[in-house]
Amino acid sequence: MVPFMLLLLLVSHVLLSSTHVAMISPQDPVLRIGSSLTASCSLSPDLGLHASTLFWTLNGLRLSSSSYSVVSSSVLSVTLHRLNGSQQQSGDNLVCHGADGHVLAGSCLYVGMPPEKPVNLTCLSRNTKDLRCRWSVGGLGETHIRTKYILKYKLRWHGKEKECEDYGSGEQRYSCYIPHNIALFTPYEIWVEATNQLGSATSDITTLDILDVVTTDPPANVQVSRVGDLDDQLTVRWSSPPELKDVLFQAKYQIRYRLEDSADWKVVDDVGNLTSCRLAGLQPGTVYFVQVRCNPVGIFGSRKAGIWSDWSHPTAASTPSSERQPSSSCDAKPGEQNSTLRRELKQFFGWIRKHAYGCSGMSIKLYDQWRVWLQKSHKARNQGPCIFWQLDFPF
Repeated sequence: MVPFMLLLLLVSHVLLSSTHVAMISPQDPVLRIGSSLTASCSLSPDLGLHASTLFWTLNGLRLSSSSYSVVSSSVLSVTLHRLNGSQQQSGDNLVCHGADGHVLAGSCLYVGMPPEKPVNLTCLSRNTKDLRCRWSVGGLGETHIRTKYILKYKLRWHGKEKECEDYGSGEQRYSCYIPHNIALFTPYEIWVEATNQLGSATSDITTLDILDVVTTDPPANVQVSRVGDLDDQLTVRWSSPPELKDVLFQAKYQIRYRLEDSADWKVVDDVGNLTSCRLAGLQPGTVYFVQVRCNPVGIFGSRKAGIWSDWSHPTAASTPSSERQPSSSCDAKPGEQNSTLRRELKQFFGWIRKHAYGCSGMSIKLYDQWRVWLQKSHKARNQGPCIFWQLDFPF
């Protein structure tokens, strides 16, 4: 519809310039939302038409004749009240038609608002070598007409003012990317200027140090696997983001996980800079979703932490069922079962004498710690260097 109407308007302008059959005034006005407009369609005497036979359309819809006024035999006006914002930034199409529907003349209405100062200006740097900044529009009224945004930046105490050149499009249209020539150890001043046909506005100046806005991509190759036959544990492994390969800084990680049928995440904060971790104290026979994210630290020796990356895509794995299947078709003899139980109890109480002090030391946490020690002593496969225990109940 819009390209067709624009074609009609183009044809009408061509006719106007060559034969002057009709003219709409004002031509292509720019108006504020809520304002009123009276437009006139003036006919050439050569047409032999009377103004009372004409009609108006706006974006292809015929306007009510009650809004018309026959000014003279060759002039028909229309009055529009409380105009809404333009349906497209290329303008709304106001067209004057002859009685048979053919286009006599057209005009574009640009209805919007002056820009308000852009807000929420934030910037991120990946690997300290580039900078991507985003902002939000100050008001919705400016979105109805073409509004130009320019991101400018300069070094705080010296340096020439520069303009960002690589602007986003679509959902990323309120963003700009600076791919190189980023200075370190010197703060930047960054701001956004907004301009349209009704006015202009400038955002507040944001002062930032590149080392304070460094982030990375999420960790890659996140894998979650079982820990042997243990029914309450899973091992999580991942790869460091590519940015860390430059050895400019290290990273610390966070893990979060949830049950398949739950929206509540549990977060593991104390992973450090390891790239694997064991989750323990989980529910047997249950599907878990796991995600990992990264925060660069120690950037060029700085004590400041960077900005957390996005979470990795969820990775799912299930813990084994608590109902163990026999390893062969023959059940173990009662004597063999008792012998194994006595041996494990003897190990447990021997370990208690070394690690527990009084009755207050007896808890499910202590029992879990013994299980960790036991698994280490047996060199259980898939052991990760980080162990997180979920303890939600007392012994």
